[in-house]
Amino acid sequence: MLKFADLIDENIEELAILETLDAGKLFNWNKNFDIPGVANTLRYYAGAADKIHGDVLKMSRQFQAYTLLEPIGVVGHIIPWNFPSTMFFMKTSPALAVGCTMVVKPAEQTPLTALYYAHLAKLAGIPEGVLNVVTGFGKTAGAAISSHMDIDMVSFTGSTEVGREIMKASAESNLKPASLELGGKSPIIIFEDADIEMASDLALEGILFNKGEICVAGSRVYVQEGIYDEFVKKLVKKAKDWSVGDPFDPQVRQGPQVNKAQFDKILSYIEHGKREGATLLTGGKPIGNKGYYIEPTIFADVKEDMLIVKDEIFGPVMALMKFKTIEEAITRANDTKYGLAAGIVTKDLNVANTVSRSIRAGVIWINCYFAFDRDLPYGGYKMSGFGRDFGLEALHKYLQVKSVVTPIYNSPWL
Repeated sequence: MLKFADLIDENIEELAILETLDAGKLFNWNKNFDIPGVANTLRYYAGAADKIHGDVLKMSRQFQAYTLLEPIGVVGHIIPWNFPSTMFFMKTSPALAVGCTMVVKPAEQTPLTALYYAHLAKLAGIPEGVLNVVTGFGKTAGAAISSHMDIDMVSFTGSTEVGREIMKASAESNLKPASLELGGKSPIIIFEDADIEMASDLALEGILFNKGEICVAGSRVYVQEGIYDEFVKKLVKKAKDWSVGDPFDPQVRQGPQVNKAQFDKILSYIEHGKREGATLLTGGKPIGNKGYYIEPTIFADVKEDMLIVKDEIFGPVMALMKFKTIEEAITRANDTKYGLAAGIVTKDLNVANTVSRSIRAGVIWINCYFAFDRDLPYGGYKMSGFGRDFGLEALHKYLQVKSVVTPIYNSPWL
C-alpha cells in the first residue's frame, strides 16, 4: 500500500489530467489536492493494517474467550463520477488494509483514473485478483456486483434511487451487507452575529465548489433576517465575479458539468424554480454555445415545498431563505428526507452547540465547510444512507467479528 501511494505521487500530473478530461474537474485542484490526498489516504490506512485485532473477553463461567476481526471477504465497490479518485481510495484503502479482495466499478462517465490506478496497483506489488477494476454501466456491471452470490459486501456512493436498487439486489441474492452514501440537500445556517464577509464566501464555496457536483453541497442557505439584505448584496456580487471556464486554466474556479445529461437536468431545475415563483437573483443560464457550462445561480423568495429546495440538483444552484429564530432554523433545516451534512456560521458557542446537536446529519461544520479529512468519519442519516467512510470507523464495515471460546479447567481465578 505504501509503494502504491508512492507510485501515485510519481504520476500526479498524468492522473490529474485524466481526471480533468473525464470529469471536468479543475486541473489545479486535482494536482494539488485530490491526487496527493488519495496517496495520503492509502498511507493512513496502511498504518492501520497491522493494528487490527480483537479483544480478550472476561467470561462469567469457566471459559476463556477472545474475538477475531476477520476480513468480510470479497467487496464490491461502486463509485460515482464526481470525485473519481477520492472515492476510489475512500473505498479501497480500508478494505485493502483489513485484507479484503475487491471488485471496483467506476462510473461509466469517469473510468480513466480507476484503470490507471489498477495499473499502478500491479506495479506496486498488490497481488493479482486482490484489486480488480471492471468498467461498465450501472444497470449491467453495477447490478451484477449487487446481486452476485460470491460478493460478500457492497459499498456504494451515489443517488438514493440507485441505493434502493442495491439494497433490493442484496436482499434478493445472498443478503450481503451494504454501505450506502447517498444524496444530500445540506443546509447552511448563518446567524446574525456572523462575519458577513466570511459567511458569504463560505456559502458561495459551499454550492459552487466542484460546480455543485458534490453530495454535501450547501444548496439550502438560511440567513437570519437581521443580516439578510447585506448578505444578499455581498453574495450576489461574488457570484457574478466567479470565473467559469476551461478547467485547465488556473484562474478558473468552475469547470463544465460532467456531461450533457447532468447539464440538462440542472437547467430543468432552474426552469422549475422560475415557474414555481422563486426570484432569480443571478445566473440561471448556460455560458456560451460549446461545453456544459452553467452560470452560478442563486434563487431567493424560496418556499420549502419547491422542487429546488426538496430535490438534490447536483449543480451550481442555491436556494436562499430568511429565518427569524434558532428554533425556526433547526426545524427548517431538518425538513428534508436527506441528512448528509450541515453548516453553521455563528460566533456564539451556545448556538453552535445547540444547533449541531439538533440537526440530523452525519457531518456538521461550524464556521467552515467541506472540512473533510481522512481521519473524519463521513456518512449520512435518513435517506442519505448508512455506513461510514474515512476514519478508523471505515475499517469496521469490512470486518466480521468472530468469537472463539475454550474451556478452562481448574483455573485458580476467572
